[in-house]
Amino acid sequence: MKLYNYCRSSASFRVRIALHLKGLPFDYLPVHLVRGEQLQDDHRALSADGLVPVLEVDGHTLTQSMAIIEYLDETRPTPPLLPASALGRAQVRALAQTIACEIHPLNNLRVLKYLRHTLECAEEEKTTWYRHWVRQGLLAFERQLEVLHAQGLRPTAFCYGDAPTLADCLLVPQIFNARRFDTDLSGLPLTMAAFDACMALPAFDAAQPSRCPDFTP
Repeated sequence: MKLYNYCRSSASFRVRIALHLKGLPFDYLPVHLVRGEQLQDDHRALSADGLVPVLEVDGHTLTQSMAIIEYLDETRPTPPLLPASALGRAQVRALAQTIACEIHPLNNLRVLKYLRHTLECAEEEKTTWYRHWVRQGLLAFERQLEVLHAQGLRPTAFCYGDAPTLADCLLVPQIFNARRFDTDLSGLPLTMAAFDACMALPAFDAAQPSRCPDFTP
């Protein structure tokens, strides 16, 4: 497997977590987003939308982190990252999509660069934007966990069940990014308990940005 990714890309981070959880070896191929390497022709040939991550696996080239993770889960099902029941899968996907669809699109690098350079927002205004939308999204995520907790579907510290799922793969990178921007993470006890439980596992630790070969402080 070949993973084209960037150490600080939260979408790339998600896939690295899944690969480590499943014990799947891969070649790490860095694509520096800040330098615009994702927009070069050689990367465009792999990713039509000029994004990371891209995973070359089984003779195919896959894009979009959630699609990649679900492909890996279907083709390498141990350990599973989605529950066995249809209801459980829907609930875990809802948690994951709160991050992938509601939080991340408003705050990824392209958006922040557009705010700063095209709309000429001050750095403080850009950071205020980021913190506001991340916190609003995480508060919604916390409320979802509260509902699962009240229904007795969350017996451990992870997002769902007694082992990490797709939801945890998405949550951890979002918390890393939130901390980079000094986002207020108070009042999120279930969310932060899930984060802490994940970071106690070797797979999550091995996937974090500081462990990547292209990481610079």
